[in-house]
Amino acid sequence: MKSITRGTLAAVITGVAAAMGAAATPAAAVDAVPVPVPLGGAEAALGTELPEVDGQLPLPTAGVPEPPRFVKGRLLPERTVPRLPVDGGLPGLELRAPLAHALDDGFDHVGVGVPASDVRSLTPGLALDAPLTAPRPGELPALKQPELAVLAPVLRTTPGADLTAGPGLR
Repeated sequence: MKSITRGTLAAVITGVAAAMGAAATPAAAVDAVPVPVPLGGAEAALGTELPEVDGQLPLPTAGVPEPPRFVKGRLLPERTVPRLPVDGGLPGLELRAPLAHALDDGFDHVGVGVPASDVRSLTPGLALDAPLTAPRPGELPALKQPELAVLAPVLRTTPGADLTAGPGLR
């Protein structure tokens, strides 16, 4: 292949990769997707005030797995199947409902806000060791008890909620 053809091909591949990277960047920067619930048509059809509902769906993102650690005296690394960190969140919800007065035509409101909260987790992992000792100079590996351990998953979050009530619809 001529050098001009290789240069042209490299420029085209670089341009396509840059365009794909630019297109993927805004989507990757989003932590949660807003989910509005349109109730305007039902309000008009029923002739009454309905609750306002908005939500957020968080997008999970995978992290970098823990690297294997080699330990002296073992044939296999300490974490044979490493745990993978996954960050995401619990969905959020915003609900605001009208509360009619019993004695007149006015309205108050009551609202519940559950913000999207972060969730940090680690997937389960596996640690095992071969049923042989590590080789030593001048000796053959000896038999030993095999080792197997399941690394438990980890889940951390701090959810919260707000309850509000007040005069008027907003």
